[in-house]
Amino acid sequence: MKRLLELFIVSARLGLTSFGGPVAHLGYFHDVYVKRRKWLTEEAYADLVALCQFLPGPASSQVGIAIGIGRAGLLGGIMAWIGFTLPSVIALMVFAAVLGEFDIQHAGWLQGLMIAAVAVVAQAVWSMGSKLASGRTRGSIAVIAAAAALLLHSAFAQVVIIAVSGLIGWRLLTSDVSRTVQPFHVPISRSAGIAFLLAFAALLIGLPLLRAAGHRQALDLFDSFYRAGALVFGGGHVVLPLLQQAVVPTGWVSDSQFLAGYGAAQAVPGPLFTFAAYLGYVSDPSPHGIFGSLLAVAAIFLPAFLLVAGALPFWNAIRAKPGFQSALAGINASVVGMLIAALYDPIWTSTIGTPADVCLALAAFGLLTIWKLPPWLVVVLSAAGGTAIAYF
Repeated sequence: MKRLLELFIVSARLGLTSFGGPVAHLGYFHDVYVKRRKWLTEEAYADLVALCQFLPGPASSQVGIAIGIGRAGLLGGIMAWIGFTLPSVIALMVFAAVLGEFDIQHAGWLQGLMIAAVAVVAQAVWSMGSKLASGRTRGSIAVIAAAAALLLHSAFAQVVIIAVSGLIGWRLLTSDVSRTVQPFHVPISRSAGIAFLLAFAALLIGLPLLRAAGHRQALDLFDSFYRAGALVFGGGHVVLPLLQQAVVPTGWVSDSQFLAGYGAAQAVPGPLFTFAAYLGYVSDPSPHGIFGSLLAVAAIFLPAFLLVAGALPFWNAIRAKPGFQSALAGINASVVGMLIAALYDPIWTSTIGTPADVCLALAAFGLLTIWKLPPWLVVVLSAAGGTAIAYF
């Protein structure tokens, strides 16, 4: 129970301070889970990130779920997800209920929060790159992956980049097979893992069949959000077209409501998938309100949980094989490259617009790397700095 409470508190603190989207979340996770609390090694964290990049769904939330499972079993995974997700779910429900008319997208404090995310991701790139992209071959893989991620914008581009990097690593990084793989603790049996994967597939196939058999709005809502969570790679903004097609043409949510909620979802910390909380709240007909919100959130995140719980029991055995270790070295180098690409676009390009923004980003980076301040304090100071820039 103590470990579950600790997981909730730590993940809730991350849920309150992790601004900037899924790539920024990985930076926050790296700082808290790897560098500060040392719950897992640098290599184990990178391997988990690589696994979750392969799986459909919200990658950063899946990494958090996996760390929670390793820390305290299935309940730990649930507690880590609740803690990280709950703050933004509550914020978006409140926005849907009482703040729908307010425009907060251009607030100075929000700009400061986004600038803090620039610093956090830059710190993660620096730290992970020095360990996972060192040497000519791995450094070259990271650079090429960064360039490819910037030039290719299709939904499956990152999967192709990771796969190609794995092949290159398998052929050229044979020296990496000698590294010692520290097993990631997974308190789930393989038979249970298979059951989770079968449940994922059964729901993906069965829910549309049940929906076709008879109209029930709650079932229709659950099916739409489940498929959105199950069929998108990369998470984040990639899920928006699926959500728009699910709720706007059906008349559940108006186009203006959708756009207002999208703006609010970008202004809150935590995973963008919690946009489902807003959509479930404002959807019409019933269920909506709090029940509709919770139903939509449960549906969109359920595939992520089933896939992570299903894949983890097999992950240690796969990643320990010498050939796969070489491939994984290439994959981890490509993850660093994709972090570099995301640091530029969308994080830098959508956040840094003036010399004052650059100065605030440099100050936040220095507070993180030189003064070793915790990310939550840097986030608070950056919000104050953003407010000051907007005022003057």
